[in-house]
Amino acid sequence: MAVKKEMTDISKLKFDANGLIPVVAQDYESGEVLMLGSMNAEAAEKTFATGYVHYYCPTKKAVYKQGEKRGNSQKLMTAYLNAQQNNLLIKVTQKGKADAENDTYSCFSQQIKGEYNNIGGEMFGRLQRIIAEYKKNPEEGTYTSFLFVRGVDRIGKKVGEEAVELVIAAKNEEKAGVVNEAADLLYHMMVLLSAKDVKISEVCAELCKRNR
Repeated sequence: MAVKKEMTDISKLKFDANGLIPVVAQDYESGEVLMLGSMNAEAAEKTFATGYVHYYCPTKKAVYKQGEKRGNSQKLMTAYLNAQQNNLLIKVTQKGKADAENDTYSCFSQQIKGEYNNIGGEMFGRLQRIIAEYKKNPEEGTYTSFLFVRGVDRIGKKVGEEAVELVIAAKNEEKAGVVNEAADLLYHMMVLLSAKDVKISEVCAELCKRNR
């Protein structure tokens, strides 16, 4: 997906008195907030010209390509301005980790309030990454690695079994059974998608087409 053409004109960006605009970077797949940074005009121009995110470091007074020193990057997928045009939201495909120094995927890794860690789209994005890691680097004794070793036939069989169990659970009064079986089905579906190199964003895109 390319960045919207109207967003490549940086004259629409309203920089502050220091020549900067705050930038929130969000994972394109999961919606996770990865980091908060700043761009000056040069960083914005390089970002939209190259398709890879550049930020401005006020401390070093220099423009840098995100993650470049550690072999990481943020590929720009799309971008949005707020109504006042003085804040920029970018959605990126993150290679590596946004906070490499602390070895965390997102710079916002310390949860200080809230009961749930993974909700909605974020959960699917994180699950997709975890499953992909097991596919790339199998670990003996783990169920996900076991499924990949057995192949698509085994994974597909489990998807079918879990779908049937969900239907059976739905015939009972208890909600907990439906929740548990739905979780099993969604997990195995995600493994199957990974086995076929299908991203959850591709499935969502297809759903969007159907809802037009």
